[in-house]
Amino acid sequence: MLFDDTSQFLVKPELEIYADDVKCSHGSTSGEIDPDHLFYMRARGIPQDEAEALLVQAFIAEAIEEIEDDALSEDIRTRLAGWLARHRG
Repeated sequence: MLFDDTSQFLVKPELEIYADDVKCSHGSTSGEIDPDHLFYMRARGIPQDEAEALLVQAFIAEAIEEIEDDALSEDIRTRLAGWLARHRG
């Protein structure tokens, strides 16, 4: 995730294959916060920085849900919420 206009996203996949029958692929996606999602939230009175934080949390929540250790996933959610609160606006 890139949080400002000066951040960069560089992708250079490197792969070593030691057998001729290996199939593999690499994918990567990058983009900005969806302006339609942001508009929807802003139209309902949610401030810009809070709306962005909620969208970031929603994006990351999918990955956090894969963590089987409930204490660890809750710790990550708490740390993320704290980080976002410190870096708003």
